[in-house]
Amino acid sequence: MSEKVRKPVPPRVLESGIEVKVCYGPDDVSGIDKEREIGRPGEFPFTRGIHPAMYRSRPFTMRQYAGFGAPHETNRRFKYLIEHGQNALNVAFDLPTQNGLDSDDPRAAYEVGRVGMAIDTLADMETAFDGIDLSKISVSLTINPVASIMIGMYKVVAEKQGVPNDRIAGTAQNDILKEYVGRGTWIYAMEPSLRLITDTIEFCAKELPRYFPVSVCGYHIRESGATPVQEMAYAFCIAKEYAQRAMARGLKPDSFLGRMSFNLDIYGNFFEQIAKFRAGRRLWARICRDDLGAKEPESMMLRGIFGGGGGGLTIEEPENNIVRTAYHALVSALSGTQTMALCCYDEAYTIPSERSSLISLRTMQILQEEVGVCDTVDPLGGSYYVEALTSEIEKRIVDEMARVDKMGGIVRCIENGTIQKIVSRQAYEEERKIRSGELPKVGVNRYRTEDKTAREVQLHEMDPKARDEQIARLAAVKTRRDAGEVRRCLTKLRDKAANTQENLMPHLMDSIRAYCTVGEMSNVFREVFGEFKEPIDF
Repeated sequence: MSEKVRKPVPPRVLESGIEVKVCYGPDDVSGIDKEREIGRPGEFPFTRGIHPAMYRSRPFTMRQYAGFGAPHETNRRFKYLIEHGQNALNVAFDLPTQNGLDSDDPRAAYEVGRVGMAIDTLADMETAFDGIDLSKISVSLTINPVASIMIGMYKVVAEKQGVPNDRIAGTAQNDILKEYVGRGTWIYAMEPSLRLITDTIEFCAKELPRYFPVSVCGYHIRESGATPVQEMAYAFCIAKEYAQRAMARGLKPDSFLGRMSFNLDIYGNFFEQIAKFRAGRRLWARICRDDLGAKEPESMMLRGIFGGGGGGLTIEEPENNIVRTAYHALVSALSGTQTMALCCYDEAYTIPSERSSLISLRTMQILQEEVGVCDTVDPLGGSYYVEALTSEIEKRIVDEMARVDKMGGIVRCIENGTIQKIVSRQAYEEERKIRSGELPKVGVNRYRTEDKTAREVQLHEMDPKARDEQIARLAAVKTRRDAGEVRRCLTKLRDKAANTQENLMPHLMDSIRAYCTVGEMSNVFREVFGEFKEPIDF
């Protein structure tokens, strides 16, 4: 009897260009030094996690992104999430605030409070956190070109609550290089922007020992079209740049590296994402020790928020996104995250509703309380496939970082548009593959339904009076503040920015306490520093 002819197995290739074998075994991990490359959780190189017992002793923090409209509206949403078990906050700011514009600026029309809350002065920040004890909760500020201002405002609000500096906990995104690549909310020229970031690192190292002044965001680079390998490579190149500039100021690496964190993305292949984070932790530990000169283990730990990416969500059949984000949450937990955040199922349409925000929060709570992922550390550690994939991804991240260095370094590659061009073209190719069906997307190009009710979500309706009310609140602050003190503070800020290399944070703090507006302080820097010009033309 003739042997049955077997059909060839079609190849599977990950986004990172790695071909997945049909089956993995001992031979695939024979070249891995298990003690040096995998090790134990809580020990260098932290492949298996940065704490010995991980979630058995320190469950991951749940930090949903929230903010819209006026500060008092956002304050209500914050309290709603806290009442339902959220143990940290992640603040969304509207586009005018992100771009250093006050609500009464004509350029802010139609955008005040639309994709986050409007913050014009310290008074708004005081309202946003009214009744929220900042000694007991950590707050992440998703803000970039005006991050130095928001860090200052947050510190003053905490001070007014009586919170000592060594109890003020939180994170500022404050990653301007990724803004030039991804999101696009930049203001100032590149070198002065890097000066401001270095100012915040130095200020926090000396004044706020529990505060993370920078969260390097591979997340947004990935969402802009980068592969998982490029996401990590570019993020590490950016983090090294910030660290080297802080060290050039005279800061010792162990005085600040432990307070640099990462915001990294989750969508795509389940195992590729998990291996990406394990490889990233191992590589970052080596970079901190061997390249940056860190001595303390705490300075070599990759701490991060690993969040479900909006790029993986769909407008079609939005409730499918509940399932997608549950898988994203599982990836995050199996990857050893410190903080978890999930996009809400309706975010492809609108600002998340209370219902969708609660579903995302409950998804994380179910994962933490019911499923068992917190029972043991790194449950996928030792898997032939996962360990082989981790090592291959690490190698490719190193190669991509070397490629960036060969092209002149990350600053030059962003300044001349090289990185933007790479990720933009890849984003185009991904969209082309989705439209052609080459890249499967359930509900979009697989099992698609034309039922219009399958797209129904609760839309967030903006109050047309909201902008006028915010402008009225701003006008009231301007009326009651000391105009002479405002002029004095802004004049001094301008002088220090233009004529010295002093750290500008103390002078920003004076301006904030005088209730200078975000726009007034930003305009000082616009005049002195100039604005960044997009280099890409294709």
